[in-house]
Parts: sequence; C-alpha cells; structure tokens
Amino acid sequence: MDLRYSPDDDAFRAQVHAWLADALPALPPKPDPENWPARRAYDTAWQRALHDAGYAGLDWPAEAGGQSASPTRHLIFLEEAERAGAPYVGTNFVGLLHAGPTIDACGTAEQKKRYLPPILRGDEVWCQGFSEPGAGSDLASLQTRAVRDGDHYVVTGQKIWTSHAQVADFCELLVRTDPAAPKHKGISWLIMPMDLAGIDVRPMRTIAGSNEFSEVFLDEVRIPAANRVGDENDGWRVAMITFSFERGTAFVSELLASMQALQRLSDLAKKNGTWGDGGVRRTIGHLVADLDALWALTKRNVTQSEATGIPGPLGSVFKLHYSEARHRIGDLAMRILGADALSMDAEHTKGWIHSMSITIAAGTSQIQRNIVGERILGLPK
Repeated sequence: MDLRYSPDDDAFRAQVHAWLADALPALPPKPDPENWPARRAYDTAWQRALHDAGYAGLDWPAEAGGQSASPTRHLIFLEEAERAGAPYVGTNFVGLLHAGPTIDACGTAEQKKRYLPPILRGDEVWCQGFSEPGAGSDLASLQTRAVRDGDHYVVTGQKIWTSHAQVADFCELLVRTDPAAPKHKGISWLIMPMDLAGIDVRPMRTIAGSNEFSEVFLDEVRIPAANRVGDENDGWRVAMITFSFERGTAFVSELLASMQALQRLSDLAKKNGTWGDGGVRRTIGHLVADLDALWALTKRNVTQSEATGIPGPLGSVFKLHYSEARHRIGDLAMRILGADALSMDAEHTKGWIHSMSITIAAGTSQIQRNIVGERILGLPK
C-alpha cells in the first residue's frame, strides 16, 4: 500500500481541477427537490457531461464505455469534484455505484454490453430492490418469490426503502427462487425493468421531509430469466459483491462532504462563542483525526480493489467507524447550534437527522460488527 500520489496522479488532478473550473459555472440551477423528473434530468445531464469529457466510469473497463483507469484515479476525481462542489451522482447512484460494478464483476458478456454503457452515459437510472418490511438487517429472510415459468420468472412480493424508484428504468432485485433451501441459498439477483406490468411504486416521506424512498409492490411481474445475474440460487454471493462496492467505495463523496461540514461547524463555533468550550474543541480535534484516518483507510481499500477488482471486508470497518463518526458530528452540531438547532432548515440540523440513517443504510452497524468479527477477526458466528 502506498498512500502517496505519483507525479502522473498529480498531473491528472490538475487536469480534473481545470475541467471542473470550466464546467461547473455552465450548470443550470438545481431543480426543486420535490420535482423528480427535473432532478433526474439534471443528474443525468451532468453524467452525460462527465461521459463526454472522459470522466465517467474512470475505473470501469473500456469495453463498457469506461476509461480502464486505476481506482486511484477515480478517487482523485471524486476528491476534486467534492471540493469543487460538483453535483453528486444523484438519482443514479445505484446504477453507478452498485448495479454497474456488480454486473461488471458477475454478469455475462451480453449483460455487460447491454447495461453498462447506458449507465455511464446517464441514459438509464437504477434503483435497488433488496430490503423488505420483514427483511432489513436480516436480508436473507426476504420473502419476495420468483417462480420459474419457461423463459421468465414470475415475481410477487414487496420491497421497501427503494431509492429513486419513481424515476428508475431498472431495479437490482433480490428474490427467493427456492423456498425449500436454507435462506442464504435460495436467493437470486435479477435485473427488473421498471415498466413491466404488475409493478406499483408508492413514494414515502422520511422524518427529514424528503421523499426519495418508495415502497414497491410486485404482483406476478414477469422478468426474463436472461436478466438473472449469476446462477440461480446464487444471488446471496452476488449480493455480497454488491455490498462490498456499496461499503467499500460508495461513501467516498460522503466522507469528503463530512470533512467540509466539520470545517463549517468549526467556523460556526468560532463565531457564536462555543469555541471557548474546551470540550467542543477537543471533540472537533478527535473528529478531524477520525476523518483523516478514514480517508487513509479509503486509500488502503482502493489499493486493495486495484489488486483484486473487488473491495474487501475492510469496507465494513470503514462503514462502521464512519457511521459512528457521523453520529458524533451530528451531536456536536446540536451542541454548537444550541436553540438554533430547532430550525429544520439549518444545514447542520439536517446533517444530524441524516446521521441517524447512516447507521442503518448499507447495512446496520450491528451487521458491520458481525462482518468484522467473523471475516476479519475470525471469531465464531
């Protein structure tokens, strides 16, 4: 592992910095957060701009429309984009960060050719159909059933917490294809077109007031068997690869944004007088050190990904510690804001509410501890 950047990496950073300086001022205003068609158009237009400039899928293979660059180059781009205030992946984060890498790792040549280039161009948006009302942390308990009928699976069930389903073209879907098998053994990973008959998407509103999540009801939806990624009943293994990407590299922009948020909190503390509290200064110092350590761990995970092609279980170490650090940032914000924290419009109040979801999203902290204990420390189940 080498945490230093090479001269070529530094030259690439300068190139990215210059391109962002030209591209960002030309962006239109961000759309209303409640206008999902407009948000999709905004996000996919930015993705197309990245594609046309050669920055989409930097670490994706060239045959998929990517650049076949190292994950380190991708990390540099994300770092520069976050610092410049560039748009995040937005409505297509599932396609770009989860489904696309999974199809590249486990899909057939035909699936890669069909699905990867449109994701990188911003032509098609994806959502994730994993969690269910009775299968969240214990995802292997999922009950959505897929019965084979000739060249199709007939799928019936319910999914929940499906991000951006209201504007998605495809869904990465986990289904139970063998109800008689042990629960981890009877699952398959399917690509579900969202325009099929029998799909009912019902948006939900969160405690923060946003409505990016939906419930998705499936009533005898016929999905082509050719849309299965991996073997039948091998979906749990494929899903673990999806999670490795989700926990290994998908939180890079979130980490960088938290570093910037902590700096703004420090500035606020100096303005409103709470900087005089030694406990506040000490907490800020500890959090700065934590985020710096997480950034170093991110670089280590990226170098591992360069060697193996798939992030390893250290992604769970990152996810666990980042979740707890983000919680502490939220608590610190409440301490610094005082009565101003009662405003739901305050940036740091929104961050505090968001921090509650981080310990649940992409696998709860309890699940991450199990992974660390079993797969890294070798503890018994």
